[in-house]
Amino acid sequence: MTTVDDDELVPVFIPALVLLLHEGERAKGSPLTEDEALAIRDNGTCIMLRRSAADAMAESRGYPDLDPGDCWEQWQVVRAGS
Repeated sequence: MTTVDDDELVPVFIPALVLLLHEGERAKGSPLTEDEALAIRDNGTCIMLRRSAADAMAESRGYPDLDPGDCWEQWQVVRAGS
């Protein structure tokens, strides 16, 4: 059983990573490659927040962001649903 530590610090992208990738694709005019998506992630601005604050931010935003460690895989799922 995994426990969630509300005091754990987690990265939060500003703006959300999913928005950065959408904008990257829109600007490119075609799907991003994995290397391009990872470069966008690596150059994005993020802050570290306590998990509880990050969860509250996602709730107020109305959607969860991508996990930076799994962003390529999650991005493929988001793109398939668009």
